[in-house]
Amino acid sequence: MASLIGPKTDVALAEAAAEAGSKVGVCVVANDNNAGNVVISGAKAAVDAAIEAAKALGARAIPLNVSAPFHCPLMQPAADEMARALVQATILAPRAPLVANVTARPTLDPEEIRRLLVEQVTGRVRWRESMLWLAGEGGVTRFAEAGAGKVLSGMAKRIAPDAEAVPLNTPADLEAFAKTV
Repeated sequence: MASLIGPKTDVALAEAAAEAGSKVGVCVVANDNNAGNVVISGAKAAVDAAIEAAKALGARAIPLNVSAPFHCPLMQPAADEMARALVQATILAPRAPLVANVTARPTLDPEEIRRLLVEQVTGRVRWRESMLWLAGEGGVTRFAEAGAGKVLSGMAKRIAPDAEAVPLNTPADLEAFAKTV
């Protein structure tokens, strides 16, 4: 996997780079994070070729230190395993719509959620589009990121600058946040 970054970087540039990489092996756009940050994934040789193509197109390319080529067709065995595991899982309709990153659209349907969870293993993460829907039609004005760091909060602010994005990195952060909702 590699992150393509820079002011010229968008999905079209990443798709062109991935297409060049695909001449060597599997290479696809894996994550549309935000304007100026798109991730490609696939076979190492194909990603390396795509990195060179991306540089020629005006993007910086940073290889990512990951354990697998996530969000690409090479993850199909994991998707198959996920499908088998989810057959036994009970999925209830959520109280609020779930915005699936693979579609960037909301759903309340448990069977659609089950299908989309499997699709997400090999499918593109449409983070930018998901955030645009949430901050627009979804009416969300405050985002909370639970976990270590603030990468997603930073991306949220770039995509939806009028929304609040709060990183929750410690138990104290969670407690303080809980008092504000």
